[in-house]
Formats: sequence, structure tokens, C-alpha cells
Amino acid sequence: MSTSNFSARGGLSVERIGVPKSPDASGVADFRTFHELEEAHELELWGNLDRCATFAEAVLFWQGNSYEERQVFLARLDGTVVGSGTLTLPLSENTTTAGVDVLVSAPYRRRGFGSVILKALEDLARGRGRVSFDAYCGAPIQLVAPGTEVLESKSGAGAVPLDFASTRFALHHGYSLEQVETSSLLPFPPREALLREREAGVVPKAAGYSLLTWPDSCPEDLVDAFARLKGLMSTEVPLAGLGWEGEDWDAARVRQDEATWQASGGASLTAAARHDATGELAAYTVLTHRDARPAVIYQEDTLVAPGHRGHGLGMLVKIANLRRAKESWPDATSVLTWNANENRHMLAINIALGFKPSGFEGEWQKRLG
Repeated sequence: MSTSNFSARGGLSVERIGVPKSPDASGVADFRTFHELEEAHELELWGNLDRCATFAEAVLFWQGNSYEERQVFLARLDGTVVGSGTLTLPLSENTTTAGVDVLVSAPYRRRGFGSVILKALEDLARGRGRVSFDAYCGAPIQLVAPGTEVLESKSGAGAVPLDFASTRFALHHGYSLEQVETSSLLPFPPREALLREREAGVVPKAAGYSLLTWPDSCPEDLVDAFARLKGLMSTEVPLAGLGWEGEDWDAARVRQDEATWQASGGASLTAAARHDATGELAAYTVLTHRDARPAVIYQEDTLVAPGHRGHGLGMLVKIANLRRAKESWPDATSVLTWNANENRHMLAINIALGFKPSGFEGEWQKRLG
């Protein structure tokens, strides 16, 4: 593949690297270095790799697909790797946006290298007609001392510490804090008595709906309906001022998403609610798990479609999936999830199930012009 080099002060260069065709392919040294930087950062910040992709996941993700181009970069100072960057370019929707991420290895911080990496990413994105850049940065909640001065998000729900290096870096480069997400942790498995109590509180409201569950791949007779819900997920969750367009999901996109996850060594469980009178899928939730990180389960999408809200379906599908997860992944000890702070209803469901806040993630955006 062709590479892009950006000369910079002090001998620093930023170079696009290739993504291997498979985790065990030859010529993966640069990409493995990139992944090791990510792992080192996660261990430094969180003390574990629960939130970090495995090497196999990273290889398959950064290959990109027909819906999103993904580029990976290493920054070298006189030949020594000091940091990395990534650039994501949506191809089907949101084609004026780009996702950017910058990482500088701990011994090389506060020397302006992050700014050089970011400029390289932004310049490339501009060259592709992108006029809005998105970035994310999270941290454990225990790092925030009482009385810390914070920056409120533009959504009005949530804040990040003003003195964090990531906050100062984003503000210095013209990014605004659009939204804050809370990451929450649930000790697993939850008490069955608690699940029964929460279930009893919503079952009377859910008359006329049936629960369905499946592992890994959506049944063929449901995949079109499931794709419609996946499309709604991109517009019905709180987006603050991020201004993203809805994603167009069909059966082919669902199958590609499933195949990529399974090829990386991941497994999933989905629970859905179907409206008996119409046969319409009304709600769904997804849990994912990786044998390489057996202790942690990820609570992914949860959505109740407009017109079916107020029947306790969000709680019901989550309970059904947690029970299945206990059978499928008995070695797990926690469930990790994220919610926009303004998504009070879903946060309330999670709290009722025993989730506790463990961290936060700022969602930053920079718009040109």
C-alpha cells in the first residue's frame, strides 16, 4: 500500500501503516507495535485490558469495510515509535465527517508530538472533503477528585475535568465537548432475586409482546426486521449536537457486522421483543463476549422502537439476555456498558439492575468554517 509521510520538527514523522489481512499474517510488526501502544495506554489508564480490543479484533476492525474506511498511523522520532493515530472515514452516511484519535507514548508527552499527529490526520481528512472531526476520550471516575473544576458538555448533561490533559489538548485544538457518556459496571452474575423483582415490575405492562433470543447470528426470518431496528439505533439514541445522519442498515450489513465479530473470536447474545399483533420487532439488546477476555461481558445496543415504549420492554430484554449470558459465559465476573448522560431512562434501567458508574467518556467535535 502507499504510505503518507509528514515531516515535522525535531525529526518526527507520521506514517500510515498497513493492516495485516489476518492476525497470523506475515509482516505485522508495525501493526503489532500500534496495538501494543494501545494496550500500554489502557493498562496505564484503567489497570486492565477490559476496554481494549484483542489483537485479532484490532486487525479485523482496522481493515475497514464498505461502510467505513479506516487508516492507522505510527509517529516516529528519528526512527523510534513515540505515538500513533487513527482516522476513520464513513463511506455510506456522514460522509463529511471523520473520526480522529491521537496517542503519544508516556515518555514522549508534552513535547508537541500529539499536535503534529493530529494535524496530519486533520489534513488528510480535509483532503477527503471532511469538514467535521469527532474524537473520544475516557477515564476512570476515581481519577476525578471532589471539587475538581469541570467543563460542562454542550448537551447540558455531564462534564469532564478541566485540568485533564485530554481536555486541555482538545480545547487547544478547537474541539468542543458535545456530549458525555457514563461507563458503568455490573458485578456478574446479578442476583436472580433482583432480576425476578425487576421483571415482576414490568411484566404486566408488556402484555401482547413475546421475547425472542438468539446467539451470534440473527435468524433469517428476522434479519430484515432486525436491520430496521439497527438503523433506528443510529438516530433514536441521544446525539446532542453531533449532528450525525442515520445509518442505513439492511440484511447484508447485519451479516457483515456479525461475520467480522465472529471472525475476531467474539460471541454475542441478542434478546428481542416482538409485538404479537403485528409481528414487528419492538425492542432489542445485545451482549458480547470474547474468550480472550473471559471475565468481561459488554452490554452493547439496547433500543425500544418509538410506538412501543412504556411497556417495560427495555428492562425485559436486558433481563432475558443477562440470564442467557450466565449460562453461556459462566467465567464472566462483570458487565460493562456506556450510556449518554442525557439518556436518563436507559441509565435508570441499568441502575435498577445494579450497574454502578465506573468512568466517563467525552465526545468532542470540531467543525470547519
